[in-house]
Amino acid sequence: MMGHYEAPIREPIITGDKSYHDITLDVAAPIEGKANKSWYIAFTIALIAFLWGIGSIAYTIGTGIGVWGLNNRINWAWDITNFVWWVGIGHAGTLISAVLLLFRQKWRMGINRSAEAMTIFAVFQAGLFPLIHMGRIWNGFYTLPVPNPLGSLWVNFNSPLLWDVFAISTYLSVSLVFWWTGLLPDFAMIRDRATKPFQKKIYSLVSFGWSGKAKDWQRFEEVSLVLAGLATPLVLSVHTIVSFDFATSVIPGWHSTVYPPYFVAGAVFSGFAMVQTLLLIMRKVSNLEDYITRVHVENMNKVILVTGGIVTVAYLSELFVGWYTGSSYEDFVYLSVGAATGPYWWAFWSLIICNSIIPQLFWFKKIRRNYIWTFIIAIFINIGMWFERFDIIVINLSRGHLPSSWTQFSPTFVDIGIFVGTIGFFFVLFLLYARTFPVIAQAEVKSILKSSGNNFKRERDNPSAVKTEVKKEPVVIKQEIVKEEKIIEKPIVDVDDKQAKTNSLLESLGTFDAAKDKADNLKKISGIGPVMEKTLNQIGIYTFAQVSKMTNKEYDLLDSITGSFPGRAQRDDWAGQANKLKS
Repeated sequence: MMGHYEAPIREPIITGDKSYHDITLDVAAPIEGKANKSWYIAFTIALIAFLWGIGSIAYTIGTGIGVWGLNNRINWAWDITNFVWWVGIGHAGTLISAVLLLFRQKWRMGINRSAEAMTIFAVFQAGLFPLIHMGRIWNGFYTLPVPNPLGSLWVNFNSPLLWDVFAISTYLSVSLVFWWTGLLPDFAMIRDRATKPFQKKIYSLVSFGWSGKAKDWQRFEEVSLVLAGLATPLVLSVHTIVSFDFATSVIPGWHSTVYPPYFVAGAVFSGFAMVQTLLLIMRKVSNLEDYITRVHVENMNKVILVTGGIVTVAYLSELFVGWYTGSSYEDFVYLSVGAATGPYWWAFWSLIICNSIIPQLFWFKKIRRNYIWTFIIAIFINIGMWFERFDIIVINLSRGHLPSSWTQFSPTFVDIGIFVGTIGFFFVLFLLYARTFPVIAQAEVKSILKSSGNNFKRERDNPSAVKTEVKKEPVVIKQEIVKEEKIIEKPIVDVDDKQAKTNSLLESLGTFDAAKDKADNLKKISGIGPVMEKTLNQIGIYTFAQVSKMTNKEYDLLDSITGSFPGRAQRDDWAGQANKLKS
C-alpha cells in the first residue's frame, strides 16, 4: 500500500473532497445504474461498424484474398498495416500496469484498469488480421508447433512470423491474467453491493471468493508484483519481434537495425495517444472527472512527448542514412525525398505532420494540461501512427529493385470494411466493459486517498484553513477553535483508557442485549474475518444495525481501539454493507 505522506507541492491526484464511501459509489454507479442515451448511441454506431466488418470478413473467406487490393508486388498492405497498428495501441496498457507499478507511480491508479482493458481488446483486433490473411482461416492451427494430420509437418522456427504468434499469445495471456487479478477486489465490492440474486451470483463467480482478509491482500500484492515483473520485458519484446517481420528481410527500407527500438517507442507513443482518446471521453460519460484529472493527462502527455521525440529522431536517422549511402534503391523508401514527392506524398506528409510536428505543442504547459487540445492531438497521433505503418509497408514494397515491377496499392471496399469492423468491435467491447466492469481500480485508488486526495492534503498541509475561514476576528477564532476542539475531540484524543473509548463507541452505535437482540454473522461483511468478528464481539458489536451506524468518528474510534489495519473499515465501507445486509 502507498504511504500517507505526499509533498505539499504535489498536485492532488483525486479531487472533489472524496471519502472512501464516495469512491465506492462513484465506481459502482455505471454498473448499478442505467446506461444513458449517449452510451446507446455510441454502442449502436460501434455495433453497425462491427457488423459491416463481419460481413467483409465472411466475404473474404468465402471468395478469397483476391477481393483485397493486393497484387504481385504489394502482397502485404492494408491487413498487416492494421495488425501492427493494433499491436502498438495495446502497448500502453502493459507499460502503465507493469512498469509504472514497479516504479510505484501513484498516478497510474486512476487509469490502469481501462488501459489494461484497451490492451486486451486491441490485441484481439490485431490477432484477427494474420488469421484472415491466411485465406483458409480454419487452418490457423498450423502456425502452432502441434501434431497435425500431415505427418512431420512443422512450423518454420526461423521465421519471425512464427515469433509473432508466440509473442502476441504470450502478451495476451499475461495481460489478461494481470487485468483479471487487479479486478478481483473490485468484483467483490460489486458482489457485496448487488441486490439482484443473478448479479450477485455472477460477480461471486468472477471474484474467485475474494473476502478482503489480510491474507487475500498479501497474496494480491505478491501476485501483482510477480506479474508486473513478467510483463515488463513484454513491453520491449513484443513490438521488437513485430519489427523483425520487416528488419530481417532484404527489401530496401526494411532491412534496418533501428527498427526494434523505433517500433517500441512508436508503440508506446500510439498506445498512450489511444489511452488519452478513450479516457477523456470516459471521464465525461461515466462522471469520473475527480479520478482522471489534469495530473493524469499531463503525465501521459509527457510520455507522449518523450516517445514522440524518439520516433522523430528515428525518422531523421532513416532519412539521413538513406541519403548518405548514395544508393539509388534508397531513393524511394518510406522516409526519403522520393517518398515526399512521389505518388504517396500525401501519406508521407501525414506521417510527418501528425507524428513529428503536432505533438511538439505539448512543450507548452497550457496545451499539455488542456483536455480539448490533448484529445485533438491524440486523434492526430493515432492517424499519424497508422500512416507510419502504411508507409513502411506500402511505399517500401511499391518500388522494388526492378522498375518493371513498380506498382501502386489501392484498398477495396472489403479492405476498408474489415478495418472499420475491427474499430467497431473494439468499441463494442470497450463500451460493454464500461457497463459491466469497474472502470477505476477502486481498491488501489482508496490506498492513495489519504496521501493524494485534495481534502486530506488540504487538511494536512494547512489544518486551520477550513476553520478560520468562517470567523472574522483572529483572536476570537483561536479561542473558539480551542473550545471547539476540547468539546469535540475530548473523547477521542484526551481519553487514553481503552474502556472509555469503547464506551464512547457503544454510545454512538448502541449496546447489544443478548436477552432481546439476536447476533448477526458479521463475517458476511467484506473485510471482516473470524478474528475481526471476535474482536468486534469483545468490544460489544454484534449486529448489522450497530455497524451500519458507523461514521468517520466511529471508524477512527474503532481503529484506535483495535490497533489493526487502520482505515480498513472505512475503506471497505462496512456501514454501507451492513445497512444492506440488515434489510
